[in-house]
Amino acid sequence: MPTVADRSVIVVGATGGLGAPIARLLAAGGAHLTLVGRDEGRVRELGIPGTVVAVDVRKPASAGAIVAAAEQAYGGVDGIVNAAGAVAFGSVDEITDDILIDLFTLDTLAPIRLLRAAMPALRASAAAGRDPFIVHVSAVVAEQPMPGMAAYSAAKAALMAYDAAAARELRREGIRLVDARPPHTETGLATRPLSGQAPKLPEGLSPDTVASRIVDAIVAGEKDLPSTAFA
Repeated sequence: MPTVADRSVIVVGATGGLGAPIARLLAAGGAHLTLVGRDEGRVRELGIPGTVVAVDVRKPASAGAIVAAAEQAYGGVDGIVNAAGAVAFGSVDEITDDILIDLFTLDTLAPIRLLRAAMPALRASAAAGRDPFIVHVSAVVAEQPMPGMAAYSAAKAALMAYDAAAARELRREGIRLVDARPPHTETGLATRPLSGQAPKLPEGLSPDTVASRIVDAIVAGEKDLPSTAFA
């Protein structure tokens, strides 16, 4: 059975509402963490042991820098949890090109770029029998697109489609890619949109509950986490 103990794991979005509790659980399980956030001070304030990498993941060069930091600190990469992201609200004629570019860069391109950059390290981990994994934290809107969130839904659905195909490729190499699509969770993300204002939403799940479910899935060797897996 997979384990996170003594594994080198990158957590992107470490200061976020889901990234922080996931990182804490991984640290408690004995993982060696590379904690990625835009603000170094905020990452260090978490008090989670690990190597801190302060980068803007919208920049293409950030992917290589993150992987290099993990390799330098721990000799390789055995896992990635990408919990960074952004949301935008508004009708189809309200979302500008600048917002679209930021949204798709953060929610779709950045995880893909990091996975690509980490492939040599993940292949080495698989060859060493270390059960490498990648978790992309998506959202329920990938399965159930919502009006007023068309662009956000599309960005998450694009990542889900990528993950479904890439997971089949990587499985042959002994690398597990998990797409996690939790229902609305009280991370505070909806209060910090790139544009627009969140509609009235029902009370969401606890971030700690969602984080625990994701880490349990990593350890249990699960291959997909649809929204129903969080019920």
